[in-house]
Amino acid sequence: MNSRSAPMSDEDSMILDAIGKWLDRDVRPHVLRLDHADEYPTEMVAQMKEMGLFGATIPVEYGGLGLSASTYVRVIEKIAEVWMSLTGIINSHLIMAACVARTGTQSQKAEFLPRFASGEIRGGLALTEPDCGTDLQAIRTRAVRDGDDYVINGTKTWISNGIQGSCFALLVKTDPAADPRHKGMSMFIAQKGPGFTVSRKLEKLGYKGIDSAELIFKDYRIPAANLLGLEEGHGMQAALSGLELGRINIAARGCGLASAALMDSVKYAQIRQTFGKPIAQHQAIHLKLGEMATRLQAARLLTYDAARAYDSGERCDMEAGMAKYFASEAAVENALEAMRIHGGYGYSKEYHIERYYRDAPLMCIGEGTNEIQRMIIAKQLIERNPA
Repeated sequence: MNSRSAPMSDEDSMILDAIGKWLDRDVRPHVLRLDHADEYPTEMVAQMKEMGLFGATIPVEYGGLGLSASTYVRVIEKIAEVWMSLTGIINSHLIMAACVARTGTQSQKAEFLPRFASGEIRGGLALTEPDCGTDLQAIRTRAVRDGDDYVINGTKTWISNGIQGSCFALLVKTDPAADPRHKGMSMFIAQKGPGFTVSRKLEKLGYKGIDSAELIFKDYRIPAANLLGLEEGHGMQAALSGLELGRINIAARGCGLASAALMDSVKYAQIRQTFGKPIAQHQAIHLKLGEMATRLQAARLLTYDAARAYDSGERCDMEAGMAKYFASEAAVENALEAMRIHGGYGYSKEYHIERYYRDAPLMCIGEGTNEIQRMIIAKQLIERNPA
């Protein structure tokens, strides 16, 4: 099911076509096996590296593809239609890259962005802690200056790419007494080394294949040159700059999953028969398919609007929040309706429907819960429309 959108360049269309062929040839046949085994897709990651997807949104001057957010969301949606987990491997990495690109110094960009783009260094974003999720200002991981280094102690949890990745945009407290609290937060480009360990892989309901891990920092020493922007107190700003892209990515994933649930249902409804005719001819199924299709279209339009705002350089936390909130809920609702349409087969592990049902709820939580998205939307609405 296609959606009307702004025309793409020939180059962008070629990239999407190549990704579509790769998904059909090298991904789709293996999804159920890898997902059920919760196995990291090593070969697929190597193929994504070859295609340049780890540099999808990194500027061309640093070796990336330089895709606009408007094209990037179409890439993510296409991949998520086949296996959402692959989009997480890219997303967390590109959020880290966006933090560096938007708030790093020229020397930091020159050192890290080309290596991020090539996939030589892959990683993600280390924000969440055991006692801190949505309220990032409550983090406890501490960095203390010691000569030309900082010494970091603390724990991060639910970190995507935590095991397979080697570098993370790490949010810490450099001044716990700062008021307001965000003034005491800083971000580091933290590569694995002595004092930086992975304690365990975290088991999940869905979102299989991608590794989510707990990271431990014990007297982890990092050069002061790795302080993003080379100035303390700007960590929250760096995190939020990356999360805008992350939330648009989540919205695109939601569209992809909602689309997969819909199209699987459309096909199945024309094959499955009850009372002497395909269930696609029953009014009850019409109602479900009509609602699913409308929900998907609305989610896509919100996602494309957020991507355009991001590309224009506008502040887009409201647009990204709207897209993330609506598209993730659309994925959950379409996945459940798909299961109802498929009946017992929807509950079977031989089909993809139960995977959609397991994967979708993550998007209502990841990159800021949908509850916090609604608060962001309301606050921005009031700020943009003063009485």
